[in-house]
Amino acid sequence: MSAVWSYLDRRLAPEVPAIRLATLRALVGLFSLVYLSIRFIHLLRYRDFPAAQFAPIGVVSWLGLETPLAPWAVVAQVTVTWLLSITFMLGFKHRVLAPLFAFALLWTLTYRSSWGMIFHTENLLVLHVLVLAAAPAADTLALRVPPSERSARSYGLALRLMGLITVLGYFVAGVAKLRNAGWAWSSGDVLQVQVAYDNLRKLALGDFYSPLGGLLARFDFIWPPLAATSLIMELAAPVALLGDRVGRWWSFAAFSFHLGVLALMAINFPYPLSFVAYASFFHVERVLRFLPSRFRT
Repeated sequence: MSAVWSYLDRRLAPEVPAIRLATLRALVGLFSLVYLSIRFIHLLRYRDFPAAQFAPIGVVSWLGLETPLAPWAVVAQVTVTWLLSITFMLGFKHRVLAPLFAFALLWTLTYRSSWGMIFHTENLLVLHVLVLAAAPAADTLALRVPPSERSARSYGLALRLMGLITVLGYFVAGVAKLRNAGWAWSSGDVLQVQVAYDNLRKLALGDFYSPLGGLLARFDFIWPPLAATSLIMELAAPVALLGDRVGRWWSFAAFSFHLGVLALMAINFPYPLSFVAYASFFHVERVLRFLPSRFRT
């Protein structure tokens, strides 16, 4: 029994260098900064929405906010979140500012989803930021690196937790498909109708749609393999935790899935499509080889 526990302990908290977790923090922080910069104006628009549309969810509801924030408060929360993404990326005063950024990101994106349309595409990003904010992810590759004598396994635990959160998200999506349509999902009929309907609706509303998805929706033979492959990828997601090599192969499969969704339905999942969502399965510190030496510490 002790051998089993020892094995599980090594799997859950492997020894990894501090630079790996720090590089992952920098990559997630960079994505957050770019994403918030692109969506900055969009996030500000909610200051002018009618109060009747406000339907608080998640942390916004839990903290008892029943009416919309004042316009100046919306501007303040978006601006502060954007500024904190910079400190998070740089690892500046990580112990204090990283948790603040994690909460600010959670609050700002949840507030945006409290206006009638819930955006699921950002959930994984927020969860990864929460893990990194609570982890020793700035012991190197950061401004004002604090002294540390942590075990290498403390860095590995955070990486494993991020990987676990990632695969659970896909696994739950696969289970939801089975609950809604059963194994009939793999026949491709549900997917074919979903792609056709989504593109037709967007076309009717004058929204951006996928001409490729509309074209392929006419051919029945295409959809069974696509549906079965997507379902297998989601239900088999936990195998990514069995080892680094398996995790990397699964990551490419999940990335390909999102490319397919973008091509067939014009639905963009920015975080997975950036591939940063799967970075915890890779030795990401190797990207530092392409940076000048003065930026590696």
